[in-house]
Amino acid sequence: MSYLYDLWDDFVSLLFPRLCYACGEHLLRNENLICTECYVVIPRTNYHLKNENPVEQLFWGRCPIEKAAAFSFYNKGSRIRNLIHNLKYKGIKEIGYELGRIYGISLKSSGFTTGIDLIIPVPLHPSKKKIRGFNQSEIISNGIAEVTGLPVNTNSLARIKVSATQTKRSRYERWTNVDGIFQVADPGEILGSHILLVDDVITTGSTIESCACELLKFEGVRVSVVALAFAAV
Repeated sequence: MSYLYDLWDDFVSLLFPRLCYACGEHLLRNENLICTECYVVIPRTNYHLKNENPVEQLFWGRCPIEKAAAFSFYNKGSRIRNLIHNLKYKGIKEIGYELGRIYGISLKSSGFTTGIDLIIPVPLHPSKKKIRGFNQSEIISNGIAEVTGLPVNTNSLARIKVSATQTKRSRYERWTNVDGIFQVADPGEILGSHILLVDDVITTGSTIESCACELLKFEGVRVSVVALAFAAV
């Protein structure tokens, strides 16, 4: 029976080839979404193991972030960039969940998530979420949550203003573009909590800073940060 299934699987693969969303090469039978080569060679920052790493340094003098890290480097033509593009703009949500799960394993095993109470994904404005159909940061958060067991809170932080795209903006323009666009809708759920803010890509840190500053207005709140990729500027 297994032999017949394998033959059918091979036949279907000929008609509808399954390709790696990172490099575009054919996936083998036991591979899903990302080929083994890409899984191995995607460069990890390992910032979750390093204090005062470049992501943490982004927030120095701006807002008191407990710790911060990113899974990989968001460079032009990089495999992680291809994966995030397929997630955000082609709607392959499974990529976000799988990458979140993969990163969650590293975060948990290193102790990075020890002491964290809940996960809050960086929210999209409802109008943008309606167009896209999902919030990529929420999908990533769900993957991290599966591994770490941390609850995902999507109710307490809301994006109340539509912001223009951050692409090609300067550091100052990025900051002014997101200033005051977030609001805590339910403070009771976050009081005294250590929150893990999750985003897809961190560039200047302006969006995360705007989120964190709003959350930190409430008693006992602490904030740490992770993202799938870090785009150094």
